Amino acid sequence: MSKTLDLITIGRSSVDLYGSQIGGRLEDMGSFQKYIGGSPTNMAAGSARLGLKSALITRVGDEHMGRFIREQLIREGVDVTGVKTDPERLTALVILGIRDDKQFPLIFYRENCADMALCEADIDPAFIARARAVVATGTHLSHPRTEAAVLKALRIARETGGQTALDIDYRPNLWGLSGHGDGENRFIASDQVTARLQQHLPLFDLIVGTEEEFHIAGGTTDTVAALRRVRELSGATLVCKRGPMGAVAFTGAIPDRLDDGESGPGFPIEVFNVLGAGDGFMSGLLKGWLDGETWVRALTYANACGAFAVSRHGCTPAYPSWEELQFFLKRGVVTPALRKDAELEQIHWSTTRSGDWSEMHVFAFDHRKQMEELPGATAEKIGAFKELCLDAVERVANGRKGFGLLCDGRLGRTALHKAAGKGLWIGRPVEWPGSRPLTLEPDIGPDYGGLNEWPLDHVVKVLCFCHPQDDAAMWAEQEAVIQRLYAAARRNRLEFLLEVIPSKVAPVDDDTTAEIIDRFYRLGIYPDWWKLEPMRSAEAWARTCAMIKGHDPHVRGIVVLGLDAPEAELMACFEEAARHDLVKGFAVGRTIYSEAARAWLAGTIDDKGAIALMAANFAKLSAAWDKARAAQGVAA
Repeated sequence: MSKTLDLITIGRSSVDLYGSQIGGRLEDMGSFQKYIGGSPTNMAAGSARLGLKSALITRVGDEHMGRFIREQLIREGVDVTGVKTDPERLTALVILGIRDDKQFPLIFYRENCADMALCEADIDPAFIARARAVVATGTHLSHPRTEAAVLKALRIARETGGQTALDIDYRPNLWGLSGHGDGENRFIASDQVTARLQQHLPLFDLIVGTEEEFHIAGGTTDTVAALRRVRELSGATLVCKRGPMGAVAFTGAIPDRLDDGESGPGFPIEVFNVLGAGDGFMSGLLKGWLDGETWVRALTYANACGAFAVSRHGCTPAYPSWEELQFFLKRGVVTPALRKDAELEQIHWSTTRSGDWSEMHVFAFDHRKQMEELPGATAEKIGAFKELCLDAVERVANGRKGFGLLCDGRLGRTALHKAAGKGLWIGRPVEWPGSRPLTLEPDIGPDYGGLNEWPLDHVVKVLCFCHPQDDAAMWAEQEAVIQRLYAAARRNRLEFLLEVIPSKVAPVDDDTTAEIIDRFYRLGIYPDWWKLEPMRSAEAWARTCAMIKGHDPHVRGIVVLGLDAPEAELMACFEEAARHDLVKGFAVGRTIYSEAARAWLAGTIDDKGAIALMAANFAKLSAAWDKARAAQGVAA
């Protein structure tokens, strides 16, 4: 069978609940960030970010946390064929905190958890045979049932020409050597654990661990002696991680000094969080190993990935993309606290976003003021009408990718809630309608803390009426709001869409929009999305797109707004906009809903009639966009 996967990891899978507050006890944590966790899960995601085709074998519970792990792995590009759903057991949880640069309290909630029910029947020989390598971790050698599953996978891998690797991943309390409150402890000597590990060391081509982990594998706290004992049992390449001193690889006999092994350069960075650093290291090492790089190069990747991990919050979220890693290795360390390196963080953010939004058909019914001014409108009726708008979106989308909506949280809250989990792109406005200078909806709060309540898949959309001719005071006031809003969006892990409409302020020419865009980038604002009014010339589009690409080659793209333009005018606009690959689609509202809204509020059509009319208008615009793209040789 052809090797369609680079690697399969096998073992632990959990949800990590990371304390958001830094420098306190777990007892004092007030909120937590939710990430995927467990060494094999982290490594599968981390190696996928580096371009490897990775997969995971584990079990998750038949509940919300299990579904979260599965969905997040898919977002990361990990093959989840081997992720089984356990109908009886709960997904494992881990509660973690960052006390200081040396203390990282954690509690494993793993009593009879789903991943520890992994068994031989879960190992599909055909699936294992697809992988160039199988990577095991130590915890799943601690129980006879999971041990049998791991050994079956390793045997099949070796029989089908695959390589095998072990991350010793020693957690004493997961071997039953200490209590639940001792999750932070990384070493307790145990003859039983040593014997269990040594029984299986001959099965591996690569063995990786910290000095303490080689101590447990070798049965002695003398690191060189421990490595030599492992070497007696295995011909594998041994990689010993040494914390701030980097790591060394031994392909043959173990020398008298660790420094005599092969090593890669270290990186002088600030240690913020060591949890998950080893899994980041392993992701980089696997990339180099499976790409056939020298051990010096592979260790360079590994050390760099470990550096990212120790400098950021969380495990998997901290790991770099391939683009980010290459940028870092070329440029080097500028700010030791990598999470405070704005250039690096922008690349990290923009190259690890999930979701394919290469086409955008967006029904924008986020209007508030315009709907409130319609005859017969009340807050209750507007909310009900926006639910009909959502029904129209779903009817046209019909499960297809590339469809979405813009809806507000003040009048359209119910529609927003109903849109969750439907695979739609969801944007939410935050500006107070028509405000200039820009002010925000009261729910956002004076500290912008209202964004903390938003689901992570909602996009922060803000409309700014601005023009290059605005005076300094107007620019300063509007820029201050957008800068603060942008920072709040990033802090809350929310994508950001910036809409600018200069034509409502003063006359525009071919340079107007490009000038505005340049100004915002120079402020350090990098929107994921731009929402722009139709350009009046091909040259204006060209200058605008060139300006965006010059500042941010990883931008999501542009969506074209409608400004209540007649349908025929919008379709003509689409023909020009579709010539530019940066324009991903449209976000149009009143052209789609105005007629239906007036008739529905007047009682001349019912719910079904309003939905049908809006769906027909939306479908017509979507078809027009697809036709315009197809004319440029781009499949819709």
